[in-house]
Amino acid sequence: MKSLRTYLSVAAMAAAIGLAGCSVAGTSPTGITGTSGTGSSTSSSSTGTGTTTAVSLDTLAQDTHYDGDDLTWDAASEVAVTLADGSSSVASGSSSGVSVEGDTVTISAAGTYRLSGSLTDGRIVVAAGEEDTVCIILDGATLANSTGSPFVVESADEAIVYLAEGTNNSISDASTYADQGTDAPNAALYSKADLTIAGPGTLAVDGNYNDGISSKDGLVLAGGTVTVDAADDGIVGKDYAVLLDGAYQVTAADDGFKSDNEEDEGRGWVLINGGTLAVTAGDDGVKAFNTLTIAAGDTTVKESEEGLEAQHIVVSGGTANVTSNDDGVNASGGSSTASSGAGAGGGMGGGSMEVGDYTVDISGGLLTINAQGDGLDSNGNATISGGTVVVNGPTNDGNGALDVNGELAVSGGTVAAAGSAGMAVTPAESSTQSGVQVTLGSSVPAGTVIQIADSSGTVVAAFVTTKAAASLVFSSAAITAGAKYTVYTGGTATVSAGLGGGSLDGATQVDTVTAGEYTAEQGPGGGGGGFHR
Repeated sequence: MKSLRTYLSVAAMAAAIGLAGCSVAGTSPTGITGTSGTGSSTSSSSTGTGTTTAVSLDTLAQDTHYDGDDLTWDAASEVAVTLADGSSSVASGSSSGVSVEGDTVTISAAGTYRLSGSLTDGRIVVAAGEEDTVCIILDGATLANSTGSPFVVESADEAIVYLAEGTNNSISDASTYADQGTDAPNAALYSKADLTIAGPGTLAVDGNYNDGISSKDGLVLAGGTVTVDAADDGIVGKDYAVLLDGAYQVTAADDGFKSDNEEDEGRGWVLINGGTLAVTAGDDGVKAFNTLTIAAGDTTVKESEEGLEAQHIVVSGGTANVTSNDDGVNASGGSSTASSGAGAGGGMGGGSMEVGDYTVDISGGLLTINAQGDGLDSNGNATISGGTVVVNGPTNDGNGALDVNGELAVSGGTVAAAGSAGMAVTPAESSTQSGVQVTLGSSVPAGTVIQIADSSGTVVAAFVTTKAAASLVFSSAAITAGAKYTVYTGGTATVSAGLGGGSLDGATQVDTVTAGEYTAEQGPGGGGGGFHR
């Protein structure tokens, strides 16, 4: 088991470039380019999903079990297993590492096993040595079980589920398990060992009892077109959960994609480094106990209570689109460490709130939020130094588009946060990039164009509201500290993610603001106001 590091290590590895892909018998799997059949560390991009990865293979290997060499093998060494109710068979002359008893196929040794056919009430069990790597190729395999999980990894160093090109595969468990003990399997695809899912094929997972895919160790998703429908959590890795490539669609009654190790220091983290992830969740969309990093790829939380949640949230690249019934981005959990008075980041009439060891750090990418609760919420501090952040926040005054207990430091990027006016949090005095705070006389309806023009009448920003809004906080390099700007509603705008350029033809002037002059904030941390950069 390779060492894991603190959240700072996870954030740092998101700054590296390139991820090597690997292959079977010298061929490259779908979505990985620029690689050789030996898994060498060449720079590559993820063409299968239209995104570019951001973590080097060497760095990733230091922090996870993943090694691209594990996805390279000699096809001649494969053990063919044909699945059939009551008559599953292993190719003659094959390794003694696999056995069949009734409708249970047990793999007990390292190797590569190609499974095809179907079991309507059977089970695949991996019970290999603690140093063994077991690769199971699903080649048109259908697995189901009426009393428990149809796919269980009891022991191995690493289990790899490889989805063969051009094949459709499925795993479906029982709605009630006969064994509901503490350490019993609780997912349709369940592993006590490190688990990797890869390959260009497809997989449908129905977690009818509890979770869809669950690893009680580390989890790396390195490819595949995978759909998961779960009665509880969708996809779970304990020590870490990493998405490198592939297209994953998750529907879960509880959390969508998460890592949940709360006991071991430096573990319990999530990294999205490529591919596409679409989540519909009854609770949290993407969740980490420790750190959640989005470095590349395309992440969409279609429905959730809280969209992205962790103690530390890092966005350094990629695209993330979050919809939530409560907070959109929420840095919280653990214990509070300090108290904030009059707020650098926002305040509630001079009161105080605990400023804990929680952070939101945005340095790149595109993050859009549509939240009924707080839009971007940190129970500690938050920094924005690059990228684009667009928040369509709450319509009620009990929440805010931006909600930071400590400091909201803005030094770069573009921020547009619209919502109610009752808890408007603005950038802290430590911010080196200026901005403007617009408080409208009354709430404007969804679809309203809000434009900000400089003293020459040039539009520096146009924002189109997704829902009713009474305030807008905007910061970008186009805003000059101390300069005056005129605010308009109406006119026309050409926008992406709600933000772009516009024309003042037909617009109505509603206010004049001075960059860096913020009114006394009314968020949870304390008063403020005055002139900031």
